[in-house]
Amino acid sequence: MDIPRGTALHQVIKLNGTEAAAVEEPVVEEVPLTVFLNGKELITMLAAEGEENYLVTGFLASEGIIEKAGDIKSLELDSLQGIVKVETVAGETISEKLFLKRYLTACCGKGRSTFYFANDVLTARTVNSSLQLTPASIVAYSRLLEQQSDVFRLTGGVHGGALAADGKLICFSADIGRHNVFDKIYGRCLLEGISTHDKIIVFTGRVSSEIILKVSKMNIAVIIARSAPTGLALDMAEELGITVIGFARGERCNIYTHSERILLA
Repeated sequence: MDIPRGTALHQVIKLNGTEAAAVEEPVVEEVPLTVFLNGKELITMLAAEGEENYLVTGFLASEGIIEKAGDIKSLELDSLQGIVKVETVAGETISEKLFLKRYLTACCGKGRSTFYFANDVLTARTVNSSLQLTPASIVAYSRLLEQQSDVFRLTGGVHGGALAADGKLICFSADIGRHNVFDKIYGRCLLEGISTHDKIIVFTGRVSSEIILKVSKMNIAVIIARSAPTGLALDMAEELGITVIGFARGERCNIYTHSERILLA
């Protein structure tokens, strides 16, 4: 059986009523990836195999450690050891020093306190975009994403996401981690010079507050997701100018925030 990279066959027993059968099923592989930044260990991520350069680049950009691909002096991957060594042009930055430090603030003008990472406070941005979509285009983008995710159809073990515009998917990534999907897309855009302006994100998973923060840092105005958003995610999206569309399945969807971008009849 031919299986995609990053998957492996595993012996399972399948039950169907009272009938049992021993078969081989493909499962997605989960690998640790430790990032060393300017000679210091920064983080160990768990990820699906592949697109490690995109993942690390997008992660560093999301954390405000870099702003553009040219801020990276060198990026070396040792796939056997699961190590990525990154040197930046500027050396240690304030964002690097603040990594994983917490910052307590009131959320979205509602007096509800929440914890942000300090770097999120520095790098989250309000999205200003005149982008508009029709209900038919929402359906079309959702269907394109379903057609793209081969590893999900095979294993059910990954999230998938894509940058999209003009009725087509520009780039697609899949990973075991929701956050990793966005970092891979962001990193690819930075490394390949793909503009995120007036683009949308189509996503298979749940929309949490962390996802909204990543969308805002990518300067993307619209996210279309197959699953549900959280309340805090919607509070953030309202304040950051992001249109959240959830439960986009078949002909149906829910528009939660900034519905002015959807051309309703």
